Amino acid sequence: MKIEEKIAQALVVQKKTLGVAESCTGGLLSHRLTNIPGCSDFLKLGVVAYSNEAKIKCLKVSQEDLKKHGSVSEEVAMAMASGVRQLAKTGFGIGITGIAGPTGGTKKKSVGLVYIAVNTKDETLCLKCQFEGTRSSIKSQSSTQALYLLLEFLL
Repeated sequence: MKIEEKIAQALVVQKKTLGVAESCTGGLLSHRLTNIPGCSDFLKLGVVAYSNEAKIKCLKVSQEDLKKHGSVSEEVAMAMASGVRQLAKTGFGIGITGIAGPTGGTKKKSVGLVYIAVNTKDETLCLKCQFEGTRSSIKSQSSTQALYLLLEFLL
């Protein structure tokens, strides 16, 4: 069974819902989840907030956090997860932000750096990842890691 199928099954059995806010993955996580028949039972909203302006307007990410920490940061990933959960009125929110490459990396934040956060009304967990490979591979690894992080909450 694929990880997204395990997630779907757990969400449905537990009667939980999910909202997803993606930046560097560009909707790949939402795509994977919407390949599951009946996904509307648990997936309520998927947002691709690529620009800082979209993160601020749609997900209520603070301008201060973006200026202080940058769009690729733990703070922004957690704010995205919280923002989408509140916007969608779901039990879980996932936020993903990172640098998929091949450009955009710096000495401080290299290509492949990705922050993935899962938010509930009671807690937020954020994972800092450093992936390698092509842009497509980094996006794929990021979406898979997000699913595994959510699965930890569901088990």
